[in-house]
Amino acid sequence: QVQLVESGGGLVQAGGSLRLSCAPSGRTFSSYAMGWFRRPPGKEREFVAAISRSGNRIQYADTVKGRFTISRDNAKNTVYLQMNSLKPEDTAIYYCARALFPSDYTPMLATEYNNWGQGTQVTVSS
Repeated sequence: QVQLVESGGGLVQAGGSLRLSCAPSGRTFSSYAMGWFRRPPGKEREFVAAISRSGNRIQYADTVKGRFTISRDNAKNTVYLQMNSLKPEDTAIYYCARALFPSDYTPMLATEYNNWGQGTQVTVSS
């Protein structure tokens, strides 16, 4: 079982920035697409961003497009989520996830992932 550990969450004022990191265990990081999801308080989990295993293909939710940037460093076995111009509605627990199958695509559904981190809290104050 792959373990994913997120870090970088915290409390920030609206308009501020945070960078989340996720470092899965194991040696197969570069074979899988990675994604970020979030669960706002009282709401369902939602897709944020996904990056293919090569890093050449990226997808964003419309709500974060232009503000968030997903990237990966396969040499460091780490995926990042740079979050700029944060808004109070970005407040959520953020999860990173590894895709179900080793393929160069950008899954956007939670059911296309089978390994999840424990989550990191991001709180944006107004």
